[in-house]
Amino acid sequence: MTQDSGNGLSVVLPAYREAANLSVMIPRVLANLPADTSSEVIVVDDHSDDGTLEVVRSWADRDPRVRGIRLARNAGSHMAILCGMSYARGAAVVILAADGQDPPELIPDLVQSWRGGAQVVWAVREGREGVSELSLALSSAYYRLMNRWTSVRLPATGADFFLLDRRVVDILKAIPERNTSLVALVSWLGFRQAEVRYEKKARSSGKSSWTLRKKLRLAMDSLFGFSVAPLKLASALGFIYALVGFAYAVLLIVNKLTSGRVFGGVAAEGWSALMVVILISSGTLMLVLGLFGEYLWRTLEEVRGRPRFIVEESVNGAGPEDGKDGS
Repeated sequence: MTQDSGNGLSVVLPAYREAANLSVMIPRVLANLPADTSSEVIVVDDHSDDGTLEVVRSWADRDPRVRGIRLARNAGSHMAILCGMSYARGAAVVILAADGQDPPELIPDLVQSWRGGAQVVWAVREGREGVSELSLALSSAYYRLMNRWTSVRLPATGADFFLLDRRVVDILKAIPERNTSLVALVSWLGFRQAEVRYEKKARSSGKSSWTLRKKLRLAMDSLFGFSVAPLKLASALGFIYALVGFAYAVLLIVNKLTSGRVFGGVAAEGWSALMVVILISSGTLMLVLGLFGEYLWRTLEEVRGRPRFIVEESVNGAGPEDGKDGS
């Protein structure tokens, strides 16, 4: 299915504890949908405990274009997005956070770029309200790291609001990866891409669940999923330690043959120095083993084939009748 199929637009809103914001966000999204009956809004409730699904039900009773899915467990925003895309019926799919920071009024601009031939349209942040300098610095470092050391190229200021052509959506659905960055995966796929600039607003209400721990986890998933740099770092550390050890052994031999001209005639006691060397080398070995462990864990996750998400309940027929996912 391509952009000429005429099957409307799907807007996917991943939501976790966003009941208050959804009450405002859903009508704004509906107001910016194309004027056809096949367009839809799919809210994916990532197992919230604040009445998020009740808000979706209320709007679904008023407007048949609103559909909802509740996941059986908290799977994370990227799996919630993938779930929504799996059941979206539109010729194009817009991914939009439910917290109100990204303006749904930008949807017509994304659609216009898509109709102009772009298969991926990024809404690129030019500025971010209500974000600390530390968060901005960490975000900038993440995007520089990804663009420098991985095989993907992301907008330098970040983008988590975007439109995908049906062709791209179908390919994403067929990729079985679990621990990955969906945004990085979209960039890695390629296709014809375009950008639309906007200002990201501060949250209108509530507290973001996007904690530092989750951000670090995403950064690790992105790096390990799209780069071999950590493995190259491990190899480089091993080579450096071997080289230093070999050089030290040579110096010990020279010291012995020259009657102590290198380290002195009496062998140094060196207990403190020895402990420092042992602790540093042991710590480095544990770091390297940890890097290998991260890759092995991700391999295990893919091999054992657990579902990426499980649908607990659907509203307006948004999810599968049997509750199974599209893993």
